[in-house]
Amino acid sequence: MVNLLKQRWASGKAAVNAWLAIPSSFSAEVIARCGFDSVTVDVQHGVQDYMSMVQCFQAMGAHPVTPLVRVPWLEPGIVGKVLDAGAQGVICPMVNTPEAAEALVQYAKYPPRGARSNGPIRITMYGEASDYQKTANDDTLVIPMIETQQAVQNLDAILDVKGLAGVYIGPADLAFSYGKTPKLDHEDQFFFDIYAKIIAACSKRGLYAGIHTGRGAYAARMIKMGFRLTTIANDSGLMAMAAKAEIADARKNSDGIA
Repeated sequence: MVNLLKQRWASGKAAVNAWLAIPSSFSAEVIARCGFDSVTVDVQHGVQDYMSMVQCFQAMGAHPVTPLVRVPWLEPGIVGKVLDAGAQGVICPMVNTPEAAEALVQYAKYPPRGARSNGPIRITMYGEASDYQKTANDDTLVIPMIETQQAVQNLDAILDVKGLAGVYIGPADLAFSYGKTPKLDHEDQFFFDIYAKIIAACSKRGLYAGIHTGRGAYAARMIKMGFRLTTIANDSGLMAMAAKAEIADARKNSDGIA
């Protein structure tokens, strides 16, 4: 299975990522047809479980998007299981040390680099040697989240761990850890300086920096800044924003009757 996100990065282009909080194959199918480069099923804070994640993968399968998963936490069982189910990359929260980053790589890679158990039940035929096992270590994107002050302090050591594709910033938790208001689209130079540091450190190592944003315009700014994976809100957030905008328009232009 070709990793289209990896190919896009290799061509020098940035990617726009979708985020699925809604446990619905139908909404996943709709999102996959909207033009995103990759789609992440959020099993941490989304209303997703393992089966809804699989159903989202099945719905997305006919469309040219790279399926990713944000796992609930750094735990070997779930990392291997989401990859077996069809994820081509894993985003893992709260990776604050190089030891945690190394553990994530171990859980996501087959021997000899890692300790992932063989049994790709859905991504290929179960238990049989195939091209997948031969290429999975290279094609699987391992992406720890940088979302704490500790992770920023350990940034260089984390990025020096072999096997990472890049890192992904969680702006809300990052703000929390610095005692600031948790939100996505910061305008504080304090955060821009951190972002610039992360981008520079990734670029130095041939890695890719990603970030979660709330709106498309802010995502465009982050791409211009140097981020190569930008997420725009999530499916439930986009639905709510669109609905509110249309309701506001209807009321504004109804001459006070609505």
